[in-house]
Amino acid sequence: MDLLFPLLILALLVPMFLGIRRQKKEMQKTTALQDSLQVGDRVMTTAGLHATVAQIGDDTVDLEIAPGVITTWSRMVVREVLTDHSDEDSLDSLDETPDETQRRLDGE
Repeated sequence: MDLLFPLLILALLVPMFLGIRRQKKEMQKTTALQDSLQVGDRVMTTAGLHATVAQIGDDTVDLEIAPGVITTWSRMVVREVLTDHSDEDSLDSLDETPDETQRRLDGE
């Protein structure tokens, strides 16, 4: 009985400590990502919007979501910087004819 209370406290504190540590690491990754943003980067927001960074402020970022359409967002909404490789793949598929797309899907 004397050992039950300390074990119970330990069982409650260890997961809480590990959760706080994991959350702190994720916050550091997010902060590093937002600090590394540069004009011209392709990004995806937490809402899933794909855009290009047009201008960077202290707490905001201007995103070009279409040619000539620039919107202002909080820097916190930037979830990830997209690589050029994923953009090229999506653009290549737009240039295909329906027959070429079907052949690619069939593995020919």
